[in-house]
Amino acid sequence: MSLQDFLNANPIDGLTEEVTVSKRFKDAEGNLLKFKIKAMTGPDFEELRKRSTTILKKGKVEFNAQQFNTTSVINNTLVPDFKDAESISKLGCTTPEQYVNKVLLPGEIATLAEHIQRLSGFDVGMEDLVEEAKN
Repeated sequence: MSLQDFLNANPIDGLTEEVTVSKRFKDAEGNLLKFKIKAMTGPDFEELRKRSTTILKKGKVEFNAQQFNTTSVINNTLVPDFKDAESISKLGCTTPEQYVNKVLLPGEIATLAEHIQRLSGFDVGMEDLVEEAKN
């Protein structure tokens, strides 16, 4: 099989993975529950990176890693569905961002975002993404 054949047989639009985020998520039998995530596309990543970056005075750049991670988790987690209107209102929230921050610990959000980044082909840490955003 050639590389071209491989690429044609494996498009990224259906790339998903089940991941464990925390020992906190267990079923009644004590089995760890898994999140189902999908890979970001190039345009999705670029849009998210831009929305999480602010250009300040004198050309300084500020990258909001929390916004990047939260939005990445909301947009690229298939199970559970963080955009589920019923779940959002059930917990007294009005946005998916409020809901995510009510049901996940900050470290869990970061871990889930890291899994999404790896699945999307980024084998780099958040520090590298911050540097990329500055350039």
